[in-house]
Formats: sequence, C-alpha cells, structure tokens
Amino acid sequence: MLRRWLPGATLVRDHSWGLVATRVIEVSCAGSRFIVKAGGADDRHIERELHAHRTWLRPWTDRGRAPMLVHGSAEDQLLVTRYLPGELVLGTGHADQSDTYRQAGELLALLHAQSAVVDDDYERRENERSLAWLDRPHRIAAGTVARLRAEIADWPTPPATLVPTHGDWQPRNWLVHDGVVSIIDFGRAALRPALTDFARLAVQDFRRDPRLEAAFLDGYGADPREADAWYRTLVRAAIGTAAWAHQVGDESFEAQGHRMLAEVLAAT
Repeated sequence: MLRRWLPGATLVRDHSWGLVATRVIEVSCAGSRFIVKAGGADDRHIERELHAHRTWLRPWTDRGRAPMLVHGSAEDQLLVTRYLPGELVLGTGHADQSDTYRQAGELLALLHAQSAVVDDDYERRENERSLAWLDRPHRIAAGTVARLRAEIADWPTPPATLVPTHGDWQPRNWLVHDGVVSIIDFGRAALRPALTDFARLAVQDFRRDPRLEAAFLDGYGADPREADAWYRTLVRAAIGTAAWAHQVGDESFEAQGHRMLAEVLAAT
C-alpha cells in the first residue's frame, strides 16, 4: 500500500521508539519528505490519529502548526503525513524557555475550544480503567494498591465536560522551527476533560520550573483544574504510568509513575 501511495519512496530515518509495535519512519518521494506510521495488529493509535487528523486538527494545520494528512487507512493501520520541519523540544534548550510553553498553551486552547459534550458516564469508566490497570502486572506496593482500590471505590462520578484532547501533551510531542512551536503524534487523541492535557506537564516540567506553568497558563487562559477532578486525574495518570511502563519495560518511566503516586497520595 505504501508503494502505491508513494511510489519510489526511500527511507531517510527511523523515528520509532522501539517500546511498542508502532513504527515511525521518515521517507523521501519525488523531492518531498513524509512521515509514515504503521501500527501493530492490536494497535488503536493509528485509528485515533486518523480520526484526529480528519476531525480536530484544522485549527493547527491551517496555521502550519501540525502535519497535514496525505494518506491513511485504519483497516491497514497505516498513515502518511507531510514532514513538518523542526527539532523536538524535549532534550533541547527550548524545553526551558517560557515562550515555548506560552505557545503550547495557545495551541492547546485552540484544540480544546472546538467542541464540548457532557458525559454522565466518563468518571465511572475512568475509575474502571484504573482498577483494570491494578489488575494487570505492575510493581505498585500491595499497601498502596489497597489504598487506591478503597479510594477509587469512594470517588464520586459527576458528569464531565469532554473536549478534543491530545492525550500526551508534553515537550516530546512538540517541535520548534525558527522559534515557532508545532505539534505531532495524535495517537492518544480523544474526547476527555480539558484538564487531562495538563497532567504530563504538571508532574514533569511545571514541577521543575513554576515559571513554565505560568507561561503555559498565560497562553492557554483560564485554568481548568478543579481540585477534586484534578486529584482523580493525577491518581489515574500515576497508576497508568507505573503499570504501562512496567509492562513495556521502560524502567525510568515506571519510576516516574511510582514517584507520581507517592507525591499525589502524600498531598492528601
């Protein structure tokens, strides 16, 4: 299929992480560069990414701040986008610059502002998802697991307002080119509460430098993090991080999940 879409394409670089089945390669064809993503048999990321491209990304693509979809097939777990120039923010000096976060906040506000729906069942589903993570292999201490199960059982399940979210909003999915921030990787895009896109930043970048949080909020606008919903979001994110990272063998990310759990539970 890729040969039909891009006849004569040649490999430029492999951008795959190697932790999961998804492959990401950069190719050249007829003088243009493209990014190709292919998912494994049980992968849902390609389907979600295609939906995001077709439904939610226009506020960014119209501004040249996200890659344009060229070809895609959910059935074949394959998509092609135009190459977007830039370097990843993660691991560069841009990750410590306030303007990077101000631009990221502005872009996130554009995504979230497109639509909103009220879901009476969201909180219950997320509680069940967290309990399911605790049923799978992980290295969370037994006493912590018992506390988490008891807490989750007592959590309220109020209606939630859901908006289009990126799902992994952090510097490893931001590019900078000539000082302009753009966004990549939409494999976790879905309807969720807006505050869920703050979770990765809160436990990583905002934690190490509060100035970055202030800049981000300056770009984004009003802070959506209502205290009780934010606490539940952080606990869920910590559980998912610790369990998922253990299952794929990412020990440093697993350690971050355990730190996230310790810190959010200690704060109550």
